[in-house]
Amino acid sequence: MRKILFFILPVIVIFGTFISAQGVPDTKVVAYYFHGTFRCPTCMNMEKYSRGAIENNFKDALASGKLEFKAVNVEERGNEHFVQDYKLYTKSLILSLIKDGKEIKSKNLTKIWDFVRNKQKFFDYVSEEVKNFLEEAQ
Repeated sequence: MRKILFFILPVIVIFGTFISAQGVPDTKVVAYYFHGTFRCPTCMNMEKYSRGAIENNFKDALASGKLEFKAVNVEERGNEHFVQDYKLYTKSLILSLIKDGKEIKSKNLTKIWDFVRNKQKFFDYVSEEVKNFLEEAQ
């Protein structure tokens, strides 16, 4: 009985690891909305519109893990590196293409500032950019 357990237990562990790894996409897109502690109404709208465009148009990608949305306060401890990583100077929506745990491409969606007063144009712009990144993640 002991010999059987020594054989079966490692097989179960290896098989379980393989099965759990299958559910994790090796390529994904992360949409980061970066903000500071002080948040004006315009900045709050940009986050709301960014989240809305993504959640309304990419439900399947979000559910599968191919797409993530993260709002990040760059002034909180541990998040300061994002300012240097993405050369941030104001509130920003950054798309990051991740492959095998490493970022291979990113883009600052600077036009969100141009469309912040036009929700439909904002949604269209963000949706098109996210769609393009997701196509690259295929």
